[in-house]
Amino acid sequence: METFNPLRDAVPLAEIKRVLVIKLRHHGDVLVSSPVFSVLKAHVPQVEIDALVYADTAEMLTFHPAITSVHTIDRKWKQLGAIGQLKAELALFNSLKARHYDLIIHLTEHWRGAWLCRLLKPRWSVGPAVGGRSKRWRQSFTHLQTAPRNALRHMAETNLDALRRLGIQPGADERRLTLVPGAAAEASVAAHLHGFGLAGGDFIHVHPASRWFFKCWPVEHMAALVGRLQAEGHAVLLTAAPSTDEQAMLEAIQARLSQRALALSGQLSLKELAALTQAAKLFIGVDSAPMHIAAAVGTPTVALFGPSGDKQWGPWGVPFRVISSQQHPCRPCGIDGCGGGKVSDCLTSLSVDAVLDAAHELLAR
Repeated sequence: METFNPLRDAVPLAEIKRVLVIKLRHHGDVLVSSPVFSVLKAHVPQVEIDALVYADTAEMLTFHPAITSVHTIDRKWKQLGAIGQLKAELALFNSLKARHYDLIIHLTEHWRGAWLCRLLKPRWSVGPAVGGRSKRWRQSFTHLQTAPRNALRHMAETNLDALRRLGIQPGADERRLTLVPGAAAEASVAAHLHGFGLAGGDFIHVHPASRWFFKCWPVEHMAALVGRLQAEGHAVLLTAAPSTDEQAMLEAIQARLSQRALALSGQLSLKELAALTQAAKLFIGVDSAPMHIAAAVGTPTVALFGPSGDKQWGPWGVPFRVISSQQHPCRPCGIDGCGGGKVSDCLTSLSVDAVLDAAHELLAR
């Protein structure tokens, strides 16, 4: 018996053969879109699903079991000059055109998605309704996702609204984030851990930084937390991105410890970072891509939130504790530090005791 669908313009799922999902955002945003692929494949098992993302975020989706191909846009194409960039863009367009997509799902307000829908001419396409956009934007899609963003609703659900608009209702057990590190990354991390005398499941992974420093806890607080975890007998392994700022933050934390923590600072690919987090018994960090990675690989997570919204961006689908200020009713404000000063009072006020208590709760599970 055919399932009743009250949506009059629902897409006939049996007629879909190839889909392109476009997510042109940062690493965490791309990873939080991973349930779209899982849900789509579960409801349309015959379909081939491709992704289009920025090249530096591709590792968030490669090896995803529901994805056939990951196409990329390299931000460095601009450095190739006008002719070089044009050649790269044409090569990408030709690759996409050759796939003959029946459906395009555009998950952001980026104009490129609208233009691709016009040029690739899929039978169906869905994009977000964006206030103030011209008729050209609206007419680029056969379906518009009209639900506004809700600060109390997680972005994983907001991404899935594109599927709901097409008549696909996600099941409760289909909405987990997915990130597959891969055998090579897992072997590399196992070698690192062996060098530290660790076997996996016997350490706490702490990633103190975010690319946005107004989301970070003060280094003296983080150092105090690491020191107390070490005093309790836990092995603590610190990571950071290769950037100069994150390296400096990690070294400032190490300098405050009586015993330096284990560290793999700037030495890991994104896949290796995922493999490392997957091997940890607990992850502690701030609102950042590594926090989403921890959720995607199923590691219990303690997440510290300041100006950004934990209801929208908190850990998704794993045991977690969010530590946020109850003394600052102005949060989440989304501002880059109080007064734009890069330091967030709602983060500096968070106590080491509160974070440690949350870690104890998750470790006792």
